Amino acid sequence: MLYGAMKVAIGGPLKVTFRPWVEGLENIPEDGPAILASNHLSFSDSFFLPAVLDRKVTFIAKAEYFTTPGVKGRLTAAFFKGVGQLPVDRSGARGAGEAAIKSGIEVLERGELFGIYPEGTRSPDGRLYRGKPGGLARVALATGAPVIPVAMIDTEKIQPPGQVMPKLMRPGIRIGKPLDFSRYDGMDQDRFVLRALTDEVMYEIMKLSGQEYVDIYATAAKRQLSEAAKAEKAAKKEKAE
Repeated sequence: MLYGAMKVAIGGPLKVTFRPWVEGLENIPEDGPAILASNHLSFSDSFFLPAVLDRKVTFIAKAEYFTTPGVKGRLTAAFFKGVGQLPVDRSGARGAGEAAIKSGIEVLERGELFGIYPEGTRSPDGRLYRGKPGGLARVALATGAPVIPVAMIDTEKIQPPGQVMPKLMRPGIRIGKPLDFSRYDGMDQDRFVLRALTDEVMYEIMKLSGQEYVDIYATAAKRQLSEAAKAEKAAKKEKAE
């Protein structure tokens, strides 16, 4: 009930204001479990995708969004629950990875849609980065659910970092055909299989999105960019002195 209310309150205005275009809606099954594996360009990806789907899709979010005390914390928790986000406790021995896998399996066992970003974090520059094999592949092999590749288009241009007011433009969503990985049944502990499955999904996302592919993790790219920015700042300071 809360999800439906939030979808009307948030999804409705998003669709009216930004008019996102969609291709491939017929690839979303009317019922039964499925994994939506998407590229990740913007915080708004988790809102635009559910807004255009008739079915509920559940993503994961860090547990801190759900446990902050006070009125603001309760409102934040209600908001994230309402838009279909599940809390993931990152304090375990293996962090968010194991918690995300467990949450994904539970969602799919209920016959629902589970959304995941294989890159693990937002792209720092609009390019598509290497997918992390743990979460996506292990959830897919544990449940047998089909994996549906999804490409978000231009969502990062709506509100770039540092821009207060969002830009009124039409983002896009391309939904690919479901991928069946039943040929890997019983091989969920084989790291080569996990890598191959993930790479196949990322290749399909690349074809849908048209993004340039970079064969490193987005977290490493962000670290490199941060270090480069610090070095540039230090060089400018040294030159000024």
